[in-house]
Parts: sequence; C-alpha cells; structure tokens
Amino acid sequence: MRIRRPHPDEVDQLLLNAQLRDELEPYFDESIACLDNGRVPLHVENEFLTAILAWERAPILPLGEWFSPPLQLPSPDTLSDEQIHQLLWSSIQTLASKRIYLDFTDHLSDRQLYCILKRDILTSYEKMVDLPSHSLSFNCAPPDDDPDVWLRYYASEEERNGWEEETGQPLPPYQPSPFPRKLPKSSA
Repeated sequence: MRIRRPHPDEVDQLLLNAQLRDELEPYFDESIACLDNGRVPLHVENEFLTAILAWERAPILPLGEWFSPPLQLPSPDTLSDEQIHQLLWSSIQTLASKRIYLDFTDHLSDRQLYCILKRDILTSYEKMVDLPSHSLSFNCAPPDDDPDVWLRYYASEEERNGWEEETGQPLPPYQPSPFPRKLPKSSA
C-alpha cells in the first residue's frame, strides 16, 4: 500500500480553506453551504471564499469616497465645455483605477454625462470590495428606464426585433451614436 504525501501547496490550500471558513462562520449562509468539498478544486473554492469574506467585510460608501482625497466634482453650471470635458475624462480615468466603469454613454454629451456622474454615480452607495476580480459597471442607458434610447443607439438587430415582437410597439429608427467614446472597460 502506497501512502500519498500531499504537495506543500495542497497543505497551504487546506490551511487557507480552514482559516477562511473560520472567518466566515459569522456570515454562514447558503452561499457557503452550497460548496461541496471536492466539487471544485480547492484553490477555486478558496478564491470564492476570499471573495465572500471581502464582500462581507467591505464598507458601504458613496463612490466618491472610495478615493483619497474624495472624488468631488464642481457644479457644471460654473464650468465651460472644455473644463467639463477635462474633468469628465480625468474622473473616468480615476474611476477606472478602482475598476469602476461607465457603459453606454455615447448618446450623452460630455455635459450630460458629467451631470450623471456627479449626481448619480459618485453619490451611489456601493460595497467597496477591493479584489482584482471585482469591478462595477454603470449602465448609462438602462433599457428599462428609456427603451427608446437603448433601441435607437445600442440594441442589436436581434434585440430590437425581440422587443418589437414582445411589446407590439414600433421601433425607433436606429441611429449612430452622436458622442462616440472609447472608455476604459473591465478586463473581466
């Protein structure tokens, strides 16, 4: 009979797993209970447990307070179009540094997007989870809020046809985006 000796990495993974499970005990729920030892590799389970622990411990803060100093934007009423443009792009890059991304912005002028960023996004309370695998994306043209914008600028032909079949309403004409941008994107 041969006795298999565990690889040192396996031992490290087992010890990490035990530590993570101990630290997660106060938060135990079905998301942890669903793990069945052996169904996924131990390193994958440990990544999952690490993400859950980070989520549970993360503070909930307005996005603007995720930065030091806090990301605050001046009132758009006091700014020229060029100042808006500069501050907007600087803010977009700053947000991307914390893996916060803006999607579907090409129908908005710089000033409109700046106002949404100042009013809605920077004031949005979110869990500040600091893991490389975690990112936030803000849809600046949610189809439920204004289907006309979504259908006009972003929906694929298949999505447009599906919406028309489902609702029985006429489609707005497709239009190219008036303000095309190349924004930072999540690599995930």
